[in-house]
Amino acid sequence: MSENQNLLAEQRRALILDEVRRRGGVRVNELTRKLGVSDMTVRRDLDALARLGVLEKVHGGAVPVAEASTHEPGFEAKSGLELTAKEDIARTAATLVAPGTAIALSGGTTTYALAHHLLDVPDLTVVTNSVRVADVFHSAQRSSGQRQGAATVVLTGGVRTPSDSLVGPVADQAIAALHFDVLFLGVHGISAEAGLSTPNLAEAETNRRLVQSARRVVVVADHTKWGTVGLSSFATLGQVDTLVTDAGLPARARAEISEQLRRLLVAGAPEDGADAAESPGTALADDENSADF
Repeated sequence: MSENQNLLAEQRRALILDEVRRRGGVRVNELTRKLGVSDMTVRRDLDALARLGVLEKVHGGAVPVAEASTHEPGFEAKSGLELTAKEDIARTAATLVAPGTAIALSGGTTTYALAHHLLDVPDLTVVTNSVRVADVFHSAQRSSGQRQGAATVVLTGGVRTPSDSLVGPVADQAIAALHFDVLFLGVHGISAEAGLSTPNLAEAETNRRLVQSARRVVVVADHTKWGTVGLSSFATLGQVDTLVTDAGLPARARAEISEQLRRLLVAGAPEDGADAAESPGTALADDENSADF
């Protein structure tokens, strides 16, 4: 972790959270030395992260929150985390969307960020079980009028979760009757053993239906999701065509993922200055199915 007094609060807090999770706890004086900021600044950052429920303050420092596999943070809590990573991922994922296609966006803060990058892609049909994602498109259409080429948005019904997704039998039935070219899927957790998982049983079933209805599955997940396991798995890594993640994902995890996925895209990878880089060793299908989305 490099010392930098000019770090934005968001970047500084992301670094603190990474350090807490990696080491299992940190002390305030360690953070002040690493970040080159005052005790007061670090304590304010710890207060902000504790309010979001992502770490626990203890005397002289902080430790990770011991989350149960059934714990499901709300949309607002998740929306304040890893903002830069989510924006990088969203920008990269948007390049995979072709005009005139039918796509699906699941619930989540990263798919919410992606939705903003799709507003100018013409003639899309967007299926979503996310109230927040649907609002992105509807708000844009209200402000600019019903312009030619604007997206057609299909919002499934269902029961609303803490992450503002609609799940349950109503959502499942609607999704099962549809077919889309590509699904962009946000996840609570991803690991080699458990695959994709969520703490919400009803959401797990709805996500299974989304995966089954898609020709291609693109997971959009920042590096903090790797190694997290929720109560219910709903897909294996073998069912994922592409993972779009950020440069914070460790090299060991990239190698492990690349062994099981067709394509791994690292958004904002610093080694080449590009917005996205193919992970070393990523296998790309060379038949007609490997064409761009």
